[in-house]
Amino acid sequence: MTLDELREEQPLAGLKVLIVVENLPVPFDRRVWMEARTLAAAGARVSVICPTGKGHEERHWEAEGIRVYRHPLPLDASGAMGYLLEYGAALVWETWLALRIKISRGFHVIHGCNPPDLIFLVALPFKLLGVRYLFDHHDINPELYEAKFGKRGFFWKLMRLFERLTFASARVSIATNESYRSIAIDRGRMAPEDVFIVRSGPDLSRLERLPENPAWRKGRKYMVGYVGVMGDQEGIDLLLEAVAHLVKAKGREDIQFCLVGGGPSLDKLQRQSEEMGLSDFVTFTGRAPDHDLFEILSTADVCVNPDRVNEMNDKSTMNKILEYMAFEKPIVQFDVTEGRYSAQEASLYARANDPADMADKIGELLDDEARRARMGHYGRARVESEMSWPHQVPALIAAYQRIWKGRG
Repeated sequence: MTLDELREEQPLAGLKVLIVVENLPVPFDRRVWMEARTLAAAGARVSVICPTGKGHEERHWEAEGIRVYRHPLPLDASGAMGYLLEYGAALVWETWLALRIKISRGFHVIHGCNPPDLIFLVALPFKLLGVRYLFDHHDINPELYEAKFGKRGFFWKLMRLFERLTFASARVSIATNESYRSIAIDRGRMAPEDVFIVRSGPDLSRLERLPENPAWRKGRKYMVGYVGVMGDQEGIDLLLEAVAHLVKAKGREDIQFCLVGGGPSLDKLQRQSEEMGLSDFVTFTGRAPDHDLFEILSTADVCVNPDRVNEMNDKSTMNKILEYMAFEKPIVQFDVTEGRYSAQEASLYARANDPADMADKIGELLDDEARRARMGHYGRARVESEMSWPHQVPALIAAYQRIWKGRG
């Protein structure tokens, strides 16, 4: 279903929605922006609360009738005290801005996007006024905590408690895949009919394939691309080991790696690359504007997803996979359940957390141009026919019709 079709039908006319997201600014958060645009096209009045971020410093911003209210955050959290400070500051800002928006624009539904699983605290006072809470399940936080810190313990139990309270507060939840839907039903004890799968399908009208730019190859024959967060759990250290295997063990000096994204581990990963003697072969761009991102993806011969095989990554759908497929690129990743479901024949699957096997599969693909083309075509066709955003719109609208059933 297209946005133009929604504008004609107006299935959510009269509904007022407040979306709250903490970890990324809008419209940089592509999923949240697509949701906001879709709801607005369907006739809803949409407001968004989010943090400021690089390139998104304006405290108030508006486009397509959607008003975005941004607030500062104190730091990029790391460690228990850092997260406590960030989450506490965010909750204060979100509650204050929600009160202002309720008075000035109004809302019938608060749409909370985790992480963290604390936004239900913003919604609770407004539930007394008849506002309903819709939970948008982006990350499974107990598994995310375990992936980041390698342990469970008190804070892991706290994550489970917050998750349970979030689901208990929600009238409806939307999940990014079948694994997350199962968690909402089993751990969250939600009724199956109140849980909807809305995948983070790319908006193909906004992902522009550009002419290749040889400058990104740094004079080398091939280029491998990565797009994503530079964090401890993203497996970039494993990717650097794979690069070292290709360069030092295999003698491959014809491959440039271009890694796009910012995050708390960026400086550490750059130092690691230098210490491994890989600086000439690995380019870290940091967070890049859309033009550079699209140009890099258009230039890449192969794209990679080095996320470690763990419970978190096994159950999570990574946006980068679908974006690689949208740009018609073959993929190499470790073998995880949702990654395999998304990519299917568009990807090769390396042994779990094995950098050498990932390196071998990257080299294997680079040396087989015809295979790369077949895999790229398959991925693009799968996105167009099943996974792109228009295919997700009916489920999002159905979730809102479910939460607003009987409003009259």
